[in-house]
Amino acid sequence: MTYRGYQVTVPASWPVVDLAKDPTACVRFDRPAVYLGKSTAQPDCPADAVGRTVGLVLEPLSRQPRSSDGQLAQAVEAAGVLATAYYAPGRVDEARQVLSTGRTTSKATRLAQPRAAAATPSVVATGNLLGGFAFDTCDAPSQSAMDAWLSPKSGYKAVGIYVSGGLRRCAAQPNLTPEWVGTNAAKGWQFLLIDVGLQAPCSNLSSRMSTDPATARAQGRTAAANAVASAQALGFAQRSAIYSDIEAYTSTAACKAAVLSYLSGWTLELNTRGYVGGAYVGAASGGVDLASAYNNTAYTRPDNLWFARWNQVTNTTDDKYIPASMWTNRQRVHQYQGDHLETHGGVEIKIDSNAVNLTAPPAALTGFDATGAYSTAALKWTVPAGNQVIVRRNAGGTTPPPLPNVGTAVYTGTAASTTATGLANATSYAFRAWAKDSTGKIGPGVDTVLIGTGATVAASAPAISYGGAVTLYTRATRKDSGASLVGVPLSLYARAKNSSTWREVARVTSDGTGQASSVQKPTVSTVYAWGYNGSPDLLGSRSGNATIEVKPTITINLAAAIKLGTTTSVYGYLRPQHPGTTAYLQRLTGTSWPTVATTKLNTTGNYGFSIKPTARGTSYYRVVWLADADHATTVSSTKAVIVS
Repeated sequence: MTYRGYQVTVPASWPVVDLAKDPTACVRFDRPAVYLGKSTAQPDCPADAVGRTVGLVLEPLSRQPRSSDGQLAQAVEAAGVLATAYYAPGRVDEARQVLSTGRTTSKATRLAQPRAAAATPSVVATGNLLGGFAFDTCDAPSQSAMDAWLSPKSGYKAVGIYVSGGLRRCAAQPNLTPEWVGTNAAKGWQFLLIDVGLQAPCSNLSSRMSTDPATARAQGRTAAANAVASAQALGFAQRSAIYSDIEAYTSTAACKAAVLSYLSGWTLELNTRGYVGGAYVGAASGGVDLASAYNNTAYTRPDNLWFARWNQVTNTTDDKYIPASMWTNRQRVHQYQGDHLETHGGVEIKIDSNAVNLTAPPAALTGFDATGAYSTAALKWTVPAGNQVIVRRNAGGTTPPPLPNVGTAVYTGTAASTTATGLANATSYAFRAWAKDSTGKIGPGVDTVLIGTGATVAASAPAISYGGAVTLYTRATRKDSGASLVGVPLSLYARAKNSSTWREVARVTSDGTGQASSVQKPTVSTVYAWGYNGSPDLLGSRSGNATIEVKPTITINLAAAIKLGTTTSVYGYLRPQHPGTTAYLQRLTGTSWPTVATTKLNTTGNYGFSIKPTARGTSYYRVVWLADADHATTVSSTKAVIVS
């Protein structure tokens, strides 16, 4: 097969569809084929869009290649061709094999691939559509068709589009671009976003979810993450609902558990990312199973329910399978008519028709910010009028709680600020806040993070004499990277050893290595700690404690030599004065120092002893004062007396 100078080998059984010759032909990925060119007219596609096999689309290189779940896209600049191999789940190797055979010929005309314009997610799908109508069709219609059907010409105000999933039948979607989305949103169209992924394990479709509930839940989360990426690439913002298309199935207990688990994972992941989790189901199969588990806390039910029951009843509640008491908060879409042709503005499209009763969640909070202090954080935000605020936190990193029912509660109310208390030292905290409207719908979360900090403490000496000085050192760092906090104010706090009251005794700016020091002259035994007091980006912290013992100064006076039988004095003073406390006179005996006399210090802190040695030789004396609440034990110098 050769197209515009690009040659590729495909199975001989694949039919070739030339879209230039048949512009209304539907590019269907549920049939093996080679499609050449691009449709120039509204394609004649079925409205439903489930199924996938292996095939190939070759078209002029007018857009950047975009591979996604179920298709591999490759730009062949040498031939000016965009080659897209589509495949069913599990058959990606066949698609790769087809593309691997491609080569350019001498007749190829080089064409550089265009640059893709980055889409800024700004469109909410769906916003408020109360009692309106929507159509869905396999291929996103052309712009001229959308204009021809624009309300009030057709009565439809929203269009269902297939944005992701490996089982989309119409996945080429030549019209479905960010520009198409933006243009139609500006003209008043709303959108229902559909993902066609893994199907119920008891369905007759080839690509099915696991029968293991845990695996099915994980598969749902993966599908949701891919769907969000596809939706954002098209310009759809948070608050948009994305519907997982689960086609009709004959339910069993195991099949039901798998479907409910898959949709639980789907909804949780979408909610975590600020999107609304929706499910498209047959009313008699998925609808029945979802309704039976509506209050079952083992599952997370979808936020929105889109059910297919082709009974021509154009409301969203009159259904025998799904009680009207469920999904009551503007959360329903009813597909009341299946595959049929309608013509509006002279344009005929094959569609499904839907009654819609939906509102979007509230907008996210703005201005959410935190300023750290030690063990607390000041949080503030701007709350949309009429909404409540929910704030929760996670400790130990930068990942906030994904949903408003996990993590640690910080605040719920209508105020515009709060103080988070009880925060652990040297720990990072991630906060997320949600707006909750009067109907109970919760908007996307917004985040702020305070990085934990740490400070060390060290001292030049563990003890000093009364009147002396000690130097306290610190280094402050971030807990996430270990980087130094440079040029920030660091506070030195102190408390008397016998007190629980801290006071700031110095404030020093850290140097280029995050270090600081301060010289202190404590008069009593003192406990010190360094601290960083926090900022809009960083949580405050405190170091451990360093206790500096202050020893009183004690003197001793004793004659150097005396005669045997003579009485002499031992005297001195203690500073600071501790009147009425005990001084102990000790004499060296062998290697120990037994106490030989005691006395009380007088009002000026002085003491005096009388000694009368009873043997000739050299004796050694010292005076000891034992610690109290303010000061450490202190020992005088040793004095020798020669008795002759």
